[in-house]
Amino acid sequence: MPITIRKALEADAPSLSRICLLTANAGSTAEALHDFGELPGLVYVVPYVKLPTTWGFVMVDDLRDDEVVGYIVESTDTRAFEAYAAEHWWPQLAEKYPPSLAKRPADEQYMNLLRNMHTGSDACIKFSPAHMHINILPSYQKQGWGRKLIDTAADFLKSQGLDGVWLGLDPRNNGARLFYEKMGFTHVDGAPDNNMGIKF
Repeated sequence: MPITIRKALEADAPSLSRICLLTANAGSTAEALHDFGELPGLVYVVPYVKLPTTWGFVMVDDLRDDEVVGYIVESTDTRAFEAYAAEHWWPQLAEKYPPSLAKRPADEQYMNLLRNMHTGSDACIKFSPAHMHINILPSYQKQGWGRKLIDTAADFLKSQGLDGVWLGLDPRNNGARLFYEKMGFTHVDGAPDNNMGIKF
């Protein structure tokens, strides 16, 4: 299976959002849970190809017209990302998606989140200013690509003078937790249970 890893581009946003939806239910598809299927991506991946301090890499399948099949996206400065998004990203989405539009609980959850976005704990920021999100389509998982994406991201972060990164984990996603533990991620001291990090 010929796969190429390249820098994520803003033009990748629709593909990234689709992958996010297909993995948003604790690693499984959340399509049936949403009328507004774009919401998970607007929170967890699209900002990372549009806002300052962000960057990422994507996996493309060379045999499927370079279809994007996985990604890792990050911010090198979480507090700066949060501040910029609070002023320039979340308000416009909150206006576009009022909770009154929601007919499904998952949509309502995201629409409320847009009005009260979670932020990284001080413990996580002390561990590293950088945080990440990673998702790969199920048919491309368990083939070593997650490790390759994380290694690629780590090399980039090290080039920026950073020595670690952390993430937030869906507590229902036991498979993801096992993967991160295998990669060397551990619980971030003093952070909520769903925060894991790795030092390079």
